[in-house]
Amino acid sequence: MSIKAVIFDLDGTVIDTEKLLVKYWCMAANEMGFPMVREHALQLRSLARKYAEPLLKEWFGENCDYMTVRNRRMELMTAHIIENGLDVKAGIKELLVWLGENGYKRAVATATDLTRAGKYLNDVGLYDYFDCIISAHQVKNGKPKPDVYLYAVEQLGLAPDECIAVEDSPNGVISASDAGCRTIMVPDLTLPDEELKKRLFAVCEKASDIINVLSE
Repeated sequence: MSIKAVIFDLDGTVIDTEKLLVKYWCMAANEMGFPMVREHALQLRSLARKYAEPLLKEWFGENCDYMTVRNRRMELMTAHIIENGLDVKAGIKELLVWLGENGYKRAVATATDLTRAGKYLNDVGLYDYFDCIISAHQVKNGKPKPDVYLYAVEQLGLAPDECIAVEDSPNGVISASDAGCRTIMVPDLTLPDEELKKRLFAVCEKASDIINVLSE
């Protein structure tokens, strides 16, 4: 393969935060009287505000204010992280080291804003492993649209088919595959269904298994 870079989603792919996002989306919404459950929150993974906001209104009515629920979710999640810290997903450090040693560029393409993304990566000691960090806040359309991956590819000076994207959620997989990246899913909270599998170059149990994919 003529792969020159690997672009990583952040939440649920590099750091183990997706479970926290799901937990605290539900908790924040429930506090405000909206009956959000895990199945709702799973659909919000990597989903940009412009797409998530109408979903919440569809589920819970026009009185459900996305930003109010989101801000409370962020308060709850921040308090959890301050108290408990962050965990790195299995095999990520091993993969990042191997990629660097073998001449691959490494990037992040995330729905999280740049300030928090940088802080999270600094906190877990991984910031310096990446050549660039791209946030969906820098492009017109967030995930599941392809803009964030197209911008990341541009910043790396490469073509999409020269890049592997690593994702854990359906919205991220759709974004990366529509951008033209060869997309590998490392499932976090859910496995890919048959339709999603059609978009995938590979499915790996943990990040370090990607080393075998690139070595073939």
